[in-house]
Amino acid sequence: MKSSSILGLNARAVLFTGKYNSRAAKKIADSKIQTDRVLRHANVPHPTIFKKFKTANEVFDFKWSDLADAFALKPSRGLGGEGIIVVKKRISDDVWLTTSKKRVTAEDLKLHTLDILEGAYSMGNEPDSAFIQEYVARHSAFRKYAFRGTPDVRVIVFNKIPIMAMLRLPTKESGGRANLHQGALGLGIDIATGITTKAIQNNKEINLKPGTSRKLRGIKIPFWNKILETAVTGQIASGLVYAGVDIVLHPEKGPQIIELNAQPGLSIQLANMEGLKRRLERVDGIQVIDAEHGVKIAKALFASKFVNRVKNVDGDVKTIKAIEEVRMVGANGKYEKVLAKIDTGAWSSTIDISLARKLGLLRKNKIIATRKKLSSLGEEERPVIIITFYLSGKKITTRATVSDRKQLRYLFLIGRIDLQGFLISPTIDKENLIKAKW
Repeated sequence: MKSSSILGLNARAVLFTGKYNSRAAKKIADSKIQTDRVLRHANVPHPTIFKKFKTANEVFDFKWSDLADAFALKPSRGLGGEGIIVVKKRISDDVWLTTSKKRVTAEDLKLHTLDILEGAYSMGNEPDSAFIQEYVARHSAFRKYAFRGTPDVRVIVFNKIPIMAMLRLPTKESGGRANLHQGALGLGIDIATGITTKAIQNNKEINLKPGTSRKLRGIKIPFWNKILETAVTGQIASGLVYAGVDIVLHPEKGPQIIELNAQPGLSIQLANMEGLKRRLERVDGIQVIDAEHGVKIAKALFASKFVNRVKNVDGDVKTIKAIEEVRMVGANGKYEKVLAKIDTGAWSSTIDISLARKLGLLRKNKIIATRKKLSSLGEEERPVIIITFYLSGKKITTRATVSDRKQLRYLFLIGRIDLQGFLISPTIDKENLIKAKW
């Protein structure tokens, strides 16, 4: 990591947070309750707040036994994860079990909430508010890597563009919390693919999950595009220009913002083995239309140099390029070699109508449905057919929409639903680019 690219505390304050983040936006980020209000107004996904406490009377009047079996009790202006109690399970009417396997009673929760109100966990020990929030369970993708608690993804966003990202994994040392200062793991993430590349604990590089032989490089983050877009929409809603956005993966609801940071920590540079300063300078002043546009810019600019060397922990992931030659199987069982575009921005695959006809796949018995699609010509009905093709030696049978792609470079587009088990390299295959249909 070049020293010239590293962002330090002073540079962060002078060149970015102090320069671009308004006082009003900082106030929103510093208060989780205000953050909730802003995100709710902008329809940005985040865990639900069930109850807020501003006075001691509200604490005593609240019927604590009516609480859910799982929840999180948090200070509104807490720092570094301090003062947070995460309850995972109810033992009896007035007793719960935390993620760190400690028993807490209704009386314990009352006293802790009063401590929060008195400012025990706030900056400058100033009076604070407390709230009870929906508990977000650990996503199954992280079950093998996280200790008890819920991992989160920290995304640095500047000028509506995701700059750098890090997966934070709770450990035994951190007491099941995803906080690096308490001993959690920080894993750098390739912006282009959502694949982990490097890992640190206590600011030191590691390769394996502590106490195991489980590799930390090569973890695939689910819903990666959605995570990045959610981070950008959160930054926009808050009014911050430079923000650290913390996101959890809800097992059913997908990415949700749990916190906004106006002055996010700098350890993310160690986790990625790359400095923030140069990346920030590259996007300063770029005109960005919306979150989707910002994500596309990020993927184009910041694809990790490690991505081609990443191996999946299960050893079953193949690396493919953005353009790949595939073998299409026709109705007669014969093969047709076709150059396909790999498009993670599309959900399903699309095949050109002339190619589908050539393969004998447009017969009535091959059409399983029609899909209505708005185009410049109005509403079109496009056939949906079953196709079979081979990608990098893997046989894939799937549904594909038929459309007229003769004016496009590639007659076959492969969407992300058909890309499970593949790692997409950001490098361009020049040979295939030359061979592509114009």
